[in-house]
Amino acid sequence: MSEINSSIFAPAMLAGRTAFITGGGTGIGLGIAQMFSRLGARVAVASRKQDVVMAAAKSLQSAGGEALGIVTDVRNYDAVDAAMKQTADRWGGIDILINNAAGNFACPTEELSPNGWKTVVDIDLNGTFNCCRAGFSYLSASPHVGRIVNIITAYAWGGWPGCAPAAAAKAGIQSLTRTLALEWGPKNILSNTVAPGPIADTVGTRKIHEETDRAEAELDRVPVARFGRVDEIAAAVTYLVSPAALYVNGTDLVVDGGRQFKATSSRSRKS
Repeated sequence: MSEINSSIFAPAMLAGRTAFITGGGTGIGLGIAQMFSRLGARVAVASRKQDVVMAAAKSLQSAGGEALGIVTDVRNYDAVDAAMKQTADRWGGIDILINNAAGNFACPTEELSPNGWKTVVDIDLNGTFNCCRAGFSYLSASPHVGRIVNIITAYAWGGWPGCAPAAAAKAGIQSLTRTLALEWGPKNILSNTVAPGPIADTVGTRKIHEETDRAEAELDRVPVARFGRVDEIAAAVTYLVSPAALYVNGTDLVVDGGRQFKATSSRSRKS
């Protein structure tokens, strides 16, 4: 199956818009940044690792885009606030916020340390709040209607054995998103989530499925019988920040090949 090309969207569809993407240096975050950049957006990619974020910004610039790499820790509100201000000062505002930064690891809950729980919840849930709160004034002033897209998972409402802190944090993000949709919809900001399934060539799939020898079992739960691709998630996010989604607010866009319904794939039925 061929990869999604940004040409499926109108050329320069995001021209004049500035996007701030956390966890934007690799995987899904970088894929979103690349698609946004090809569609004309100015992109700030934020991450804790300087080498990763600078390499991402350089790659976007080399491809002809306007990009800024910012080292920040989403757990630190003051650092996030400074990163937002740096972005807005450079390009005159922020129109799009993508909360993609996440932490996770596989561990039975009875063996989970309080620090392990706190670390994941701080990155996922508290980090998302920090970015939304710091970005509010910029997003509400956007002439294009401010957009927030939070990356979660269908496990937020289905449970995630072995990943309790991430499941709880993502459920919290889902609830936060719906609350913001109600509070901030009248204030020129649309808030939605995208819930990816298992996505190939990402840290999450490698750590949670492949390194725990659960990749085959996970694949058997996907009706379309394959892992998703980063560009498929990027396309879903792009739709939500596009002019086509001006009446979409408070929704969860699930992009998981049907995994949320726990159907058995035809491949496994034949085995």
